[in-house]
Amino acid sequence: MCTAINTKGFFGRNLDWESDFGEEAVVLPRSFPLSFRHTKKLDSHYAIMGISKTVDGYPLFFDAMNEKGLGAAGLNFVGNAVYNSVMPTKSNVASFEFIPYVLTRAKSVADARVLLKDVNIVSTPFSHNLPPSQLHFIIADEKESITVESVKEGLKVYPNPAGVLTNNPPFPYQMNHLTYYMNITNKSAENRFSKSLDLKAVSRGMGGMGLPGDTSSPSRFVRASFVKENSPEDSLSQFFHLLACTEQVLGATEVNEGEFEMTEYTSAYDRKRKSLFYTTYTNRRITEINTKKYDLDGHTLLFFPLRRDEDIFCEN
Repeated sequence: MCTAINTKGFFGRNLDWESDFGEEAVVLPRSFPLSFRHTKKLDSHYAIMGISKTVDGYPLFFDAMNEKGLGAAGLNFVGNAVYNSVMPTKSNVASFEFIPYVLTRAKSVADARVLLKDVNIVSTPFSHNLPPSQLHFIIADEKESITVESVKEGLKVYPNPAGVLTNNPPFPYQMNHLTYYMNITNKSAENRFSKSLDLKAVSRGMGGMGLPGDTSSPSRFVRASFVKENSPEDSLSQFFHLLACTEQVLGATEVNEGEFEMTEYTSAYDRKRKSLFYTTYTNRRITEINTKKYDLDGHTLLFFPLRRDEDIFCEN
């Protein structure tokens, strides 16, 4: 289970799983030759920074942002994602190629929408040992977000005014589900129960009573949307706090006997600084990778292993 959030200044996600994938931060420069299974190779394209598991020299991105500030992330969509066979009249893109396919070509959500009109997400595996992951995607820039779902009815591209994505059920359900929480507020609670009973709030925060606190995907969608919509600022520290409201604490969600989901990492892409910031479950100290310090016209991938060792600033 995962949660992604987009704001004007930042894009990022929690990646939640019961173990890490050996992922690392990767910078893919403009001249890295990028191959695709069913479409032509790209020798020149927008540069990308992201978090990836790299296999045989190919970056399998979990999430990323390109040099123009367009971000994309894939989140689990098990049981609903349906990929197709190759169609001669379409641009056929394997699910593991989808993020780089979009981010190397599109500089905005508007560009991505045009690109997606011709896309067919196919069931081609990366390898025999790496079958397709069932995913849906959020694509976002500083102005807007969209959700992309390949389902049995076809490729669906939804406006995403919340700028939030979690997992199942499909996106239209998640947006409709928000209507059940329309009365929740960040204001102090008011007595709407009775005009004749003198009821007073006994605590701060009672206007938010009913906001779901469990770890399910619909509840995380509501919670992330609520804190994002009521956020008074758009800063790096605030963005990490927005994602923290949906993070998975080890032990809270058992997926198999003795195996627990946890937030393996949290990423935050800064559109202005052109940086990737991240934390990991075992290292809460923020790490920055600033792409301005590297040659984005290069031909080779740049790798940065995620810092997982506990790192504490000692004042004395």
